[in-house]
Amino acid sequence: MLILIRDLLRHLAPRRLAAVLMALLFPFVVTASAREPAPSSAPASAPAAVQAAYPALWKVSDADTTIYLFGTIHALPKGIEWFGGPVAKAFEGSQELVTEIVESDPAQMQKLVMEKAMLPQGQTLRAILPPETRVTYEGALGTLGVGAGAFDAFEPWYAAIGLATLPLVRQGYDNANGVETALDAKAKALGRPHSALETAEFQLSLFDSLPLDVQKRYLAEVVTNLPHASDDLAAMVDAWRKGDADRLASLMNADEDDPALVEALLINRNRAWAGWVRDRLAKPGTVFVAVGAGHLAGPGSVQDQLARLGIASTRVQ
Repeated sequence: MLILIRDLLRHLAPRRLAAVLMALLFPFVVTASAREPAPSSAPASAPAAVQAAYPALWKVSDADTTIYLFGTIHALPKGIEWFGGPVAKAFEGSQELVTEIVESDPAQMQKLVMEKAMLPQGQTLRAILPPETRVTYEGALGTLGVGAGAFDAFEPWYAAIGLATLPLVRQGYDNANGVETALDAKAKALGRPHSALETAEFQLSLFDSLPLDVQKRYLAEVVTNLPHASDDLAAMVDAWRKGDADRLASLMNADEDDPALVEALLINRNRAWAGWVRDRLAKPGTVFVAVGAGHLAGPGSVQDQLARLGIASTRVQ
């Protein structure tokens, strides 16, 4: 994801685009799309059955420093109980929480979205789309009960995120149930500092930097593959819940066809975060680092990058 995320649609198996937005990218995507309410006729959801989860946890340590690496899902349905055992012990024994970003002030986030996601005055999204894309896009919005002009003021990348996440939000996926939200609340209750590896502005800028033609293709692929999103995300959550990092990596990176893009989209960030871990080992203490699970799975993961630096990581759960 940099110029990175510029070719996201080529990096992933196309049918997984919408699911990966929810599972891997960044926590604000659900909040962004949830502004569109569900139709009033939508049936009430039944109470969720509680599912035990044992997501993967690693640690890196030296004589006076321990850094835990915990893979997260940014938005989850209700009823997944993951905070317990080694995860709870590691978190409660840490002095600091570190995540990809920290919660932004709503007014500041709105300002950032206005700066990064809005089309220039006088342009509308549907007017700049190719005719075929516009027809299928409007059809997808109609199927979801959303007005055709809902995202007219926004760039295609933002509409793609909204369209990809909205049906999943309506199925109960919510960043209020996500791992980072829960960890932030626990850190505040314990009076622990919460810092970040990146900023919301940086992550929004990844999308805003996409060339317009790439954004349009991205939106078109999200529209086409929208029917598969919930099944794909459910499979990813199941692998995460069982701590099956290899399967999760396979689901997220299946059918990749350009290793150079994988390097740019994912591995470069993993390499930067491994550098952060290396530098943090020079300072005594215990830190709990929680990032999207896809960064801690498969070839090129943060653990792989640490190994290249001569730093070993140990699976704890």
